[in-house]
Amino acid sequence: MNLQTAFTTTVTVFSLCLASAVHAQCRQALALGLDVSGSVDNAEYHMQLNGLAAAFENISVKKALLQPGTPPVALAVFEWSGPDHQNLIVPWTDITSPSVLSDITNTLRGTRRPKMDVSTGLGPAIAFGAALLQTQPTCWRWTLDISGDGKANTGPLPRDIPLPEQITVNALVIGPGASRPSGESREETASLVAYFDAWVTRGPNAFVEVAHGFADYEAAMTRKLLREMEGLSLALIDTPLRHRGRAQNQP
Repeated sequence: MNLQTAFTTTVTVFSLCLASAVHAQCRQALALGLDVSGSVDNAEYHMQLNGLAAAFENISVKKALLQPGTPPVALAVFEWSGPDHQNLIVPWTDITSPSVLSDITNTLRGTRRPKMDVSTGLGPAIAFGAALLQTQPTCWRWTLDISGDGKANTGPLPRDIPLPEQITVNALVIGPGASRPSGESREETASLVAYFDAWVTRGPNAFVEVAHGFADYEAAMTRKLLREMEGLSLALIDTPLRHRGRAQNQP
């Protein structure tokens, strides 16, 4: 083998390896946890699931999820209530095509409410979501998306759950909306936002989004998903996975 042939072979092998590595990664692991505690009635339960499905069908969200020429977003959806009550609705799925996304939205709309504890275990929900994320070690970003309409009243407190520093926990606060007089609704929503900001959100660029009642869930989730996927591009391939390593503080 002459020098030119050897060089060409080496470049080809390197390119194939790089392509394989990129293909094996995902841009973002996004785990969404939905509140199904006792404060959420059956109508609100379906408004939450249908709102999430509709948010995934939003043109801008679909465009962000299905960026051509980039590794996919990995998505998982679970329900949560009490400390021992978490239910995985959508297992980890790479969003690689419109049909895959359509399968997810159909699953969400067809989900029936399971029997679950009526209490609100925000801490265990965060621990469950974090454990899910850590099964996706090749993703460039780990994001846990927690929706809730109330404060924790059982189990470990959210801030007492140890998390790897690479996990971002964002919150979608569901206020009472039109179910309360306007002044009371504003006060209750502001109290929930302050609580979730202090006790739930953490990690790089964490934030709180607000839905003014379950009827506003679709619009709020759409805003949230777009913000969570903001800036994800091939430039993130430069983020070395060695900086992530094994999580030192596992839930």
